[in-house]
Amino acid sequence: MNYLFLAIKLLRPDSEFGFTEQDYSTIIWTKLEGNPPTQAEVDIAIEQVKAQEIAAAEAAAADKANATAKLEALGLTADDLKALGL
Repeated sequence: MNYLFLAIKLLRPDSEFGFTEQDYSTIIWTKLEGNPPTQAEVDIAIEQVKAQEIAAAEAAAADKANATAKLEALGLTADDLKALGL
């Protein structure tokens, strides 16, 4: 995952930029409204992006567990659904 890119887009959604090797110091801004985010701001945003990624994965796992529980309550398994082409 390109956390540096995602963090910058979180902080400056309309910006355009490039960088090399996931290195903040190599950022070249081609479009930026306002000041560029600081390294500290970007580091915090990276942690936010990672937390969002974890939350999304946990939500997906919970959704799958809920679906499995509903199937089991109906007396079905995922294999049963596959056999029915669902």
